[in-house]
Amino acid sequence: MNRVPGDAENAHSSSVESCPSLRDVHSINPTQLMARIESYEGREKKGISDVRRTFCLFVTFDLLFITLLWIIELNVKGGIETTLAKEVLQYDYSSSYFDIFLLAVFRFKVLILAYAMCRLRHWWAIAFTTAVTSAFLLAKVIISQLFSQGAFGYVLPIISFILAWIETWFLDFKVLPQEAEEENRFLIAQDASERAALLHPGVLSDGQFYSPPESVAGS
Repeated sequence: MNRVPGDAENAHSSSVESCPSLRDVHSINPTQLMARIESYEGREKKGISDVRRTFCLFVTFDLLFITLLWIIELNVKGGIETTLAKEVLQYDYSSSYFDIFLLAVFRFKVLILAYAMCRLRHWWAIAFTTAVTSAFLLAKVIISQLFSQGAFGYVLPIISFILAWIETWFLDFKVLPQEAEEENRFLIAQDASERAALLHPGVLSDGQFYSPPESVAGS
């Protein structure tokens, strides 16, 4: 009896070992991959991700909340018109809250322009606004006389400071990592769909199968 040579045995064993990987590749469902790719493309067509939209809503909330607190402060001091003229037209750095409102407007414009309109995928814009906000508020608290004007001397600077840092945390730890992860998943799914298209060129239609005509008896 002839024995199988060693090289043939090694080739056979290597082919057997490679079978699971081939079966794994053939087990890819092209329909599921295409559905996943279409879902990612639909997100791209929307122009902005859900987590980025939530961030922009929070930036808008920051502006509206600081504006509301400032209007309440104007009413508490003796009427909106009188206090507004005093804080805006007769602006005094040591006693006016108008600059804190302008600081919120500054954050809103920069962040919406960078992350909603330009769709920036970097942290430099939020770092710039947070640094400016922190430096300005620290200087105002140290130099000005806000603490001698009641509760709003504490509330407005602290709330503005906290909101600026919450925006920084949310963008750096939620928005940017989640968008990068979704983009990586899209690239992986797209690559897998291309491989699946090569492995599964298409299902043969019924017209591609035919039976030969019946032969004449005795031929």
